[in-house]
Amino acid sequence: MPTAYVTREVLKEQLGIEAADTSRDARADRAVRAASQSIDRATGRRFWLDSTPTARVFRSRGRTVCGPDGMLLLVDDIGDTAGLLVEAGQGTSWSPVTGYETQPDNALADGRPVTGLLRPGWASRVRVTARFGWPAVPDDITEAALIQAARLFKRADSPEGVMGSAEWGVVRLSRRDPDVWALIEPYVLPGFG
Repeated sequence: MPTAYVTREVLKEQLGIEAADTSRDARADRAVRAASQSIDRATGRRFWLDSTPTARVFRSRGRTVCGPDGMLLLVDDIGDTAGLLVEAGQGTSWSPVTGYETQPDNALADGRPVTGLLRPGWASRVRVTARFGWPAVPDDITEAALIQAARLFKRADSPEGVMGSAEWGVVRLSRRDPDVWALIEPYVLPGFG
């Protein structure tokens, strides 16, 4: 289940809406969900952690990188190695794999996910059971979600992407908020964004 990276209460505080004012809560909830999901789509990853380990199958062809220390199998973000199980095989026949290292080194200690498994060689299909996602939502992602949610919330006041101001006149809103993009760009997986 997707997770919102900012709460309705934080968005209301950002917008100067009293906590007791519930008249726009549904609109705020939609903005929070849409902002969080748009960050997931733009980066090609999600920043919430599975509650329990789940199994995913990866074909090693096209997902391995040769290096001096062995073959690095690129996997989806793994946010917790408790319950990590790596197996090779296919269909209903899977055998445990040992002798691998998680990469990058110290990823979880640094608040980042494991993104690869290193070993001398890989079978053609590998099943990885793990808690996928990020160990915790990075502060940059939370801030980007807040900015984007506030922008989406105010969108009702700017039909057709045009906003008016007594000081500035009519202004067309840009398609992509540069502050949001600057915050999420370091997290974009290659091939996305």
